[in-house]
Amino acid sequence: MKIISTKNNLQILHEDNHILVVNKRVGDIVQGDKTGDKPLSDVVKEYIKDKYNKPGEVFLGVVHRLDRPTTGIVVFARTSKALTRMNELFSNRETQKTYWAVVKNKPSKTEDKLVHYLKRNEKNNTSKAHIKEVPDSKLASLDYTIIKELQNYFALEINLHTGRHHQIRAQLSAIDCPIKGDLKYGSDRSNPDGGIHLHARKLVFIHPVSKEELEIIAPVPNEVVWNAI
Repeated sequence: MKIISTKNNLQILHEDNHILVVNKRVGDIVQGDKTGDKPLSDVVKEYIKDKYNKPGEVFLGVVHRLDRPTTGIVVFARTSKALTRMNELFSNRETQKTYWAVVKNKPSKTEDKLVHYLKRNEKNNTSKAHIKEVPDSKLASLDYTIIKELQNYFALEINLHTGRHHQIRAQLSAIDCPIKGDLKYGSDRSNPDGGIHLHARKLVFIHPVSKEELEIIAPVPNEVVWNAI
């Protein structure tokens, strides 16, 4: 899938009357937070208002979020009906989420399933992966495959089975494979743009209204390591 348009610094991957899918850039926040920085949701609202000459307030529902240093697919709902149905798809795990990650250390296996119990630390906004269940922890599961060996790094394709806070970052860190640039989870150096090499690459789901299957693929950022993949 190609970017269908780029306006207001938005890379739009899919757009119809019910949903709008954006390829998020490093540093964008999906929803407003305590930083006060302008969120992606506001940029999308402005785009819709401008394109369709909409008077008054534009409805836009945030279906899910990506961490600020992460890139890739973010889905917004343009109607309350679509928002309700998309929320159900995500909460019932009726979506297929595929991520790409770049790590410095080679995993011990070419492909594997990782199962941990994640416990969130609200104070420092991290999650710690435990092998066994601990109080207030949640089961986290994913599988990964090494898809390319680069000169100094390894590219992994990851399929998420659960959607926990910082799940991929915490689980890869737990097997001594922190994501490139992810200081919070053990990377030895940051990336120049402040981002990390984690990209929401593909999302497959049933459209909330048309009921057709949609497969959306987000191009990776135009950057040396990503381009090598």
